[in-house]
Amino acid sequence: MRAIFSCSSSSVKNFGSFSRTHLSNSFNFSKRFKVEIFKKNNLDSCLNKKIVCGSVRMASTFKPEQARVPPAIPLPTPVITKFKIGLCQLSVTADKERNIVHARTAITEAAEKGAKLVVLPEIWNSPYSNDSFPVYAEDIEAGREASPSTAMLSEVARTLKITIVGGSIPERCGDKLYNTCCVYDTDGELKAKHRKIHLFDIDIPGQITFKESKTLTAGETPTIVDTEVGRIGIGICYDIRFQELATIYAARGAHLICYPGAFNMTTGPLHWELLQRARAADNQLYVATCSPARDAGSGYVAWGHSTLVGPFGEVLATTEHDEAVIISEIDYSQIDLRRTNLPLQNQRRGDLYQLVDVQRLNSQ
Repeated sequence: MRAIFSCSSSSVKNFGSFSRTHLSNSFNFSKRFKVEIFKKNNLDSCLNKKIVCGSVRMASTFKPEQARVPPAIPLPTPVITKFKIGLCQLSVTADKERNIVHARTAITEAAEKGAKLVVLPEIWNSPYSNDSFPVYAEDIEAGREASPSTAMLSEVARTLKITIVGGSIPERCGDKLYNTCCVYDTDGELKAKHRKIHLFDIDIPGQITFKESKTLTAGETPTIVDTEVGRIGIGICYDIRFQELATIYAARGAHLICYPGAFNMTTGPLHWELLQRARAADNQLYVATCSPARDAGSGYVAWGHSTLVGPFGEVLATTEHDEAVIISEIDYSQIDLRRTNLPLQNQRRGDLYQLVDVQRLNSQ
């Protein structure tokens, strides 16, 4: 039996009792060398020392715990581990009051169908345009009269005893505008506020050009929140394109990442489902997205297709482009199952790469 291992000369010290007598033929002690093993018992000796095929490095030197800085947090145990989620894909008009009433109706419908967590779309109270953002913006911190959209979310969450990931609305804070998602718990309390970190500035000639940065300011903080229905990471639309954010949420112990988003008719068909499944499969957690319904007559036409993806990258529920209230089930035991099936967390190469969570690191 013959096996060939390649490694750097610096790895020789890791052999321990794996001495020259175990090796027949010759060593080429250049920067890289080959070790040839001809006897099965000698190969077994190598395998017993956890020498991985293709490398003579010991498994312990892979340092998977160092691939995340600070080290990843174990999954917490939520109050509810199996529940229904509702995704409310809403049509949006220029009438803010109508949009608020319509969102309330959809949330109530989802709750009546058993949803314990309800997610709304990106910019559900306003047309999606740079001209509209300043007109429809609300001062969330100033109270109910200054922010009727979030006042409704708080009231409905408290009345129906559900958790709401409130899509996003234009937020005014001083002289700045943000694209902001608010999360409300079953008592109607504001649990978290996520300001879109990555602004949607793209230019695809002949298809779509949009620059949120003309009116909006980028948020500066990743957002993760503990709720009755688990630890939830929040991203808004374009945030989903940045895998580092999702990976940071996974390292912080997220069970689920919610992305209210309004992908368009150019990028939606190509990337919307692809990105959701990638974020879920890479991090072995649930991903939920919620889009506005499509309005072909609006200035910005949304792709729709709100979706729930499981921790194996499987699409659990989705819809087309029309208005819909999608109900599906989340079972967090599937996260543990898939992480047992594919133990990626124990196979990372902290000796070769690291992802640094700057916010967590600076807070220590």
